[in-house]
Amino acid sequence: FTANTPFAIGGPCAGHPMMKTAADADGKLALGTFNNCASSKTPWGTYLSGEENFMFYFGGGDTISDHHKRWGLRKDGFYQWEKFDPRFDAAKNPNEPNRFGWVVEIDPYDPSATPVKRTALGRAAHEGAWVAVTKDGRAVVYSGEDARFEYIYKFVSRDKIKPGGAKPNATLLDHGTLHVARFNADGSGQWIAMLHGQGPLTAANGFADQGEVLIKSRQASDLLGATKMDRPEWLTIDPLSGWVYCTLTNNSSRGQPNFPGVDAANPRANNAFGQIIRWQEDRDFDAITFKWNHLVLAGDPANARAEAKGNTKGDLYACPDGISFDARGVLWIQTDASASAMYKGELKNIGNNQMLACDPRS
Repeated sequence: FTANTPFAIGGPCAGHPMMKTAADADGKLALGTFNNCASSKTPWGTYLSGEENFMFYFGGGDTISDHHKRWGLRKDGFYQWEKFDPRFDAAKNPNEPNRFGWVVEIDPYDPSATPVKRTALGRAAHEGAWVAVTKDGRAVVYSGEDARFEYIYKFVSRDKIKPGGAKPNATLLDHGTLHVARFNADGSGQWIAMLHGQGPLTAANGFADQGEVLIKSRQASDLLGATKMDRPEWLTIDPLSGWVYCTLTNNSSRGQPNFPGVDAANPRANNAFGQIIRWQEDRDFDAITFKWNHLVLAGDPANARAEAKGNTKGDLYACPDGISFDARGVLWIQTDASASAMYKGELKNIGNNQMLACDPRS
């Protein structure tokens, strides 16, 4: 798949006015996927991949809407593709960026299958998406957004997973409810439904319909009062306990002037080391409440700055990113610290990036 491969647009945003372009008047077929990060296998045999940092590919010129500013569009694209292909010039094609930032579903067993952008899962700088299954057989998709002060999401499918692989479940992820997480200081949490017409998600606040809620998921989450996180990256589900884990890789802007301050889930200013947060749903994976805590605050006990010490037991590490359980319940953690921070910054004692094994029950 390349930046020019046709991708079907599925879910509530298919055919939405904000998804239509001169080249695609129907708003149902986007060209390409790029900056894909993590991927995961679904119980029905397909793969989900997140379109992360998609705004790097677009230039906005001198006039950028508030909507595109909230998503990080700048005058000049990082890769300057807009100088060679007008599709990436948001001044000429303002809806083209809206067609990216989705979780895409790919069927590796059918080379003729058109991959699909699953808009019901919400638009974000998705790291990836991971599927749990409720007791009655519905799909629950957890996802994070690898960006400072953005959010953790959960989608609950309307329908049950059908046996037989990809084809019987071709529209499973097009129908359901998206939620965003709020982590309370007392260790409880809520999943807030992102539904047009509920609470502040109204036309008066700039959301004409459910499609616009999903295209503007950051703005919707802002209004709903969800918890702004320290770059939520991979998620994984403990096969033995059902606890869901999420890596929060770092956020050096936390608590700095003109940026959000610390909170219970993101408790450190100038968070160079990151942490791993986990939660357990109160009844089943489709619950709207949960309890949460931190598995670990990564850090360096030798660091002079109190916020950088962390509570690590065992080997020092920083910037947890990839995370996955094996069948035994061992948690594998990949780190992703920048080379510049390791050579001359607070991470200089870390030494390198690593793969770590953790027993979360010990």
